[in-house]
Amino acid sequence: MRVEIWSDIACPWCYVGKARFEKALRDFPYRDDVEVVHRSFELDPGRAKGDVQPVITMLTKKYGMSAAQAEAGEDNLGAQAAAEGLDYRTRGRDHGSTFDMHRLLHFAKEQGRQEQLLDLLYRANFAEERSVFDDDERLVELAVAAGLETAAVRAVLADPEAYADDVRADEREAAQLGASGVPFFVLDRTYGVSGAQPAEVFAQALTQAYGERPPLEIVGGGEDADACGPDGCAVPQR
Repeated sequence: MRVEIWSDIACPWCYVGKARFEKALRDFPYRDDVEVVHRSFELDPGRAKGDVQPVITMLTKKYGMSAAQAEAGEDNLGAQAAAEGLDYRTRGRDHGSTFDMHRLLHFAKEQGRQEQLLDLLYRANFAEERSVFDDDERLVELAVAAGLETAAVRAVLADPEAYADDVRADEREAAQLGASGVPFFVLDRTYGVSGAQPAEVFAQALTQAYGERPPLEIVGGGEDADACGPDGCAVPQR
């Protein structure tokens, strides 16, 4: 069974939702049969690379809330993250474009290191002091820590079109599936779960999606076809 997760590194609910989903997956009896695929989604796709501002400022401007309301929201998110065992800085974080991070995540996927890089990016953005938005060297350090080769990472960052089509394809697909926000979980292209739901909801969705998979239909061959089994291999008789 395949689970596809659309998310953005700038999305705090994606950070929390990933932890909740993984908690459900750890307890899922058929977890070894589940393939998890991470897809790209930008919350702020039109933002220029150099346009970086404090999170509180961004929230007040984008959503029309007061600074006090924005700070209260951050405090609530901090509590939600702590409940999942995650560190979360409620003050002093900044916000910017995540496009380059998504491009690196597609590169990391080719190298089998996507999960490692995603976790490092989340932690760096939400729990650590140094910004992930204002210095490419920070992204290089995180990518290398995830197991990627330094020169290759620099090459991706230096070419703005590298893996750009992959990011845009993910975002088009999200729109086609009806995802207007993230995190957005799609199970076997049959069930969708929107938002950072409790682990119990993810557990129920996994169980339901796994249980309703259609049985394997055998076409051609059948019992009379040449094959190998516990009793050996069928040898054609002349």
